[in-house]
Formats: sequence, C-alpha cells, structure tokens
Amino acid sequence: MTRYAHVTGWGMSVPDRVMTNADIAKLVDTNDAWIQERTGIKERRIAGPEETTGSLATAAALKALDVANIAPTELDLIIVATSSPEHLFPSTASIVQDRIGAVDCGAFDLLAACTGFIYGVSMAAQAIRSGSINNALIIGSETLSRLVNWKDRGTCILFGDGAGAFVLQGSDEPGGILSSILRSDGSGADLLTIPAGGSSHPASAHTLDNDMHYIQMNGREVYRFATRVMAKATLQVVASANLEMADIDLIVPHQANFRIINAAARGLKLPLNKFMINVERYGNTSTASIPIAVCEAFEQGRLHQDDKLVLVGFGAGLTWGALAMQWNGPFPGARDIDPNRYRWRARLRSYYRRLGRKIEGALFDRN
Repeated sequence: MTRYAHVTGWGMSVPDRVMTNADIAKLVDTNDAWIQERTGIKERRIAGPEETTGSLATAAALKALDVANIAPTELDLIIVATSSPEHLFPSTASIVQDRIGAVDCGAFDLLAACTGFIYGVSMAAQAIRSGSINNALIIGSETLSRLVNWKDRGTCILFGDGAGAFVLQGSDEPGGILSSILRSDGSGADLLTIPAGGSSHPASAHTLDNDMHYIQMNGREVYRFATRVMAKATLQVVASANLEMADIDLIVPHQANFRIINAAARGLKLPLNKFMINVERYGNTSTASIPIAVCEAFEQGRLHQDDKLVLVGFGAGLTWGALAMQWNGPFPGARDIDPNRYRWRARLRSYYRRLGRKIEGALFDRN
C-alpha cells in the first residue's frame, strides 16, 4: 500500500529584537530607501545573547509538535537544516532532540544553505514513503547575524535570525508531499561562501585578519542565478506532480530578496498575490524563511484544506529545489498533549545520563 507524507504540524520562532534599516544605517554607509529599493527589506530579527540556533529551533519544534498533537517521544527522525549550527559537531539536531525529550530518535544536521529546508522535507518524505519511519520533525534554524560582517553593506543588510519547523507524518490517505526536485551546481561554490572555519582554511590569525569567517557574496551573480532557477524549478516540480500551474493555489518562495521573487512571478506570468511574501519584516533567514512564511500564510488565512502549494528556494552551493504539496493539516483525533512537559523530563533524563557516564568513568578508572 502506498504511503504518503503529510505536513501535520508547523511552528516558528523569531527573536524579539527588531533591527530596522535605520539601525543598520548607523553601522554602515546606507539608508532605508537604498536597502528597500534593492531588497524590499525594511527590518529583520536579531538573536539576543542567550538565543542560539538550537534555542530557536527548539521553540519552533515544540510549537509544531503542539499543532500536530504528537509527543516528542513519537518522533522517529529529526533533521535540522542550518548554515549556522551550534557547533561543527555535535549536530544541532541532537541538541534539539535532547531538549525536547525525543528519546531514541535519529537526529542529524543538513547543509544545503538556504535550500536546506526543502532538502530536509524531501528526505523525510522519502523515508516515510519507504516505510522506514512514520513521524519526522524538520527544522530550519539560523542565527546568521553572527556570521555577517557588519562593515559590509552588501551582506549585512540582507540577513536575519529565526526558525521554522514542520512535522511530517505517514498515512495511507493521499496528499501531503506530492513531488520534489533537488539540484546543485558546485561550479558556483565561490559565489556565496564563508571561506574559513573548515578544513580548507582552519581558523588562524590570517583568516581572522582577512574577515574570512564572515559571509561573502557576489550579489550580481547570485541574483542572476536565482532569477533563472526559481521559475524553472517551480515549473518542473509542478509537472512532476502531474499538475498544471493553474492548479497551484500558493507559491511560498525563499525570502531572499523581493526583486528575485518579483522576477520569478514575471517568469511564471503570475500575479504577486499568488506568492507568500514577508521578506520586508524578516530579511533572509536562510533555511528558516520558507517554514516561517508558511506559518504566517496559515495565520493570515491563506491556506485551506486541499490547497496545492509550491515551496521553492535557492542558496549557496549553488543549490536549488522545490516541493509540490497538498495542504491537509493535523490528523483528526485530538489528544491532550503538551510537548513542553517533555522538556522537564528530558532535562532530568540528560542529568542522570551524564551522571551515569561520570560514575561509569570513575569505576573504569579505578579498575
């Protein structure tokens, strides 16, 4: 029997701090009109000292679990798509798993830059269709404000922080994720990159002195690439789902730049009201931008039962991809579940596991 992967839960989390274009103008030579004309961005959210990629991801995850009405212990897999992880390792997904109390659940990070959330949802959907898992949590979370050079007006005006999450569940009922395409062109790897911090350029006095740990971007080339692939990927994924563009109720693009979204709309010969756009308030939150936009589309009443959606994005790599899906919402049969209560159990469990490892280590040393 065919299995289908449905989006049954969704949630988002953004920092409280709002940084406006006027705030950025105090740091670099720019102004509100210049930024809006080139990007459509008016403001973005910036993480506070106690907020991290993991904490934002955890908050979004708990909201998504609450909507789906499932407990963290029912999850089989957690994927965190991020370009700004807590650490190179361990994975941010493992940290989130511990914080929400998802016991004995697989967890890993995925790096496909701004396309990462689409990659993660596609991979989880395939795993559900194969029968290897039934419940998955996919999160896009970023604190890119810590990776931008606040002296470079070409990049610091673009990025913001935030997280968004989907719960995917398996069902025999048709719907959910209908098709996906995932693409990459590594010949453009140098167009959008953080050069240092990996094995190619480990941290050194040279990399620090030359600002090699910050985002570097060839804006003109990335713009040309994005405007080319957004419309093409949308048409391809709609066709692979055996649909027509007339069947699509809403397109949710990666929120990188209003001009790119506008160019995609022209390429598809569609009005802008067919697109969910919130880049003006959040800027480019990379992997988080699409799930945040979906959450806000639902809050605004733009998503209805059986609506057909396309999620489409692009990013460093160069990567791009798209998903076609049918909106169905939570499975029927509400239960009284508060995912937050599992956080306390998780904290106790983590404490006792760490204590157990210390005791085991002490006994091993003695012997």
